[in-house]
Amino acid sequence: MRKLPTALLFTALLSVITHAAPPAPPYAPLLVYQGNWKITRKSAGPNTKPDQLQNQCAPLGKFFTCQQTVNGSVVALLIFISTDQPGRFITQTVLPEGRAAGKGELQISGNRWVFGNSWNQGSKTTRYQTVNIIEDKNHIHFEQQESSDGVHWETKDSGDDLRIPK
Repeated sequence: MRKLPTALLFTALLSVITHAAPPAPPYAPLLVYQGNWKITRKSAGPNTKPDQLQNQCAPLGKFFTCQQTVNGSVVALLIFISTDQPGRFITQTVLPEGRAAGKGELQISGNRWVFGNSWNQGSKTTRYQTVNIIEDKNHIHFEQQESSDGVHWETKDSGDDLRIPK
């Protein structure tokens, strides 16, 4: 039996993954993130060029993943894991150097999607959330918020994601 070169085997595997069947029902809504987006932030100066975000998303076994590229540089692999609660996912972001950024969660309630995580600094925990309002398949409004108690949230930035046509 002839052994396939590693590069050829990887190419074949990548072809199977990228042409896989549509995601299972819990992951189907996440496909809204797939594609190319123009990101504008309220905090950006008037002459600031919007960021370009490319999400390459695919189901992979029990997981759903999105590789995120910003302005041509890969910045993260976002992994979603479904839970037994409808619309709730555990998330993990893996950075290009292999470091995991910490466990988070996504809660989908209609068109309001909340990504949350926290940072324990010893005597103090800061909670973070990004609220996405999915206005339609081509437009997402976001707000990035912080809280010291998980009840009162302060918006630190906001903006819009606009899908770039192919």
